[in-house]
Amino acid sequence: MEEVKKIATRESFGKELANFKNENIVVLDADLDSSTKTEIFKEKYPNRFIEVGIAEADMIGTAAGLATCGKIPFAATFAAFATGRVYDQIRTSIAYPKLNVKICGTHAGITVGEDGATHQMLEDINLMRGLPNMVVISPSDDVQTRKLMRKIAEYQGPVYLRLSRLKTPVIYEEDVQFEIGKAVQIGEGLDGTIFATGVTVSQALQAQEKLLEEGIDVRVVDVHTIKPIDEEIIIKCAKETGILVSVEDHNVIGGLGTTIADVLTEKYPKKLIKMGNNDCFGMSGKPEELMHHFGIDSESIIKLFKQKFHTSVNL
Repeated sequence: MEEVKKIATRESFGKELANFKNENIVVLDADLDSSTKTEIFKEKYPNRFIEVGIAEADMIGTAAGLATCGKIPFAATFAAFATGRVYDQIRTSIAYPKLNVKICGTHAGITVGEDGATHQMLEDINLMRGLPNMVVISPSDDVQTRKLMRKIAEYQGPVYLRLSRLKTPVIYEEDVQFEIGKAVQIGEGLDGTIFATGVTVSQALQAQEKLLEEGIDVRVVDVHTIKPIDEEIIIKCAKETGILVSVEDHNVIGGLGTTIADVLTEKYPKKLIKMGNNDCFGMSGKPEELMHHFGIDSESIIKLFKQKFHTSVNL
């Protein structure tokens, strides 16, 4: 059996940055270029790389200034610092004037692992989706990350790109195309829908395969763009399928599940089960163990579907 290729989206991010030949694209980092993988860009284009040091607020302010001069800044650091530490600067200096800055938060979610609760950013989607003018993107694999980065570079306006440290399976073939604001449906199952984003998409696909062996046919929707959300596909799946579940490496408050629930409440009322971090901080541990502990791995998804499906069938 062929081994599944795994690549962390932060690595895909770093490699794709180095492919950008547009001289208006500049990259800023806050003393973490080896971790964010912006070092690849720095080595290739040193004159378009700015190391601001451990001064994240300064990085955002500098990025904003560059954008006003016609540059396309990609400002990168850990998600905890890229959104939490500099929220005021992002809100006032980037979102409000709708500047063309791309904020890139790596090491998001509990899958940061041993770095522990302080570095496991579980609130960043909530923070960024709440800002007017901000686009929020959370890619699931290597191919999607690289393809969406090209779209992000072309998009005029602020974007938050959420990236992971954990290596995840390559899901898509190179010829697959993606659009900002358009989710990807995988499968035609009618028993339920698993809405997933980022690292949880591969877990959802594993669960989909195992559930089919149990006679439960579900579809997976890869919601790579959380804002603007793809309302059309959410309503379509709500109408066509049974159980609706969202799964994310993020707090269930304000993340993917909340975004989907907002659509359902207004456009097509239906119950949604939200799987994610239940309003608590993370902890230190191996990423796979933490995903199981917080109930966002394939095993947890399978268990939930089997319980809910058999209960609904027996009613």
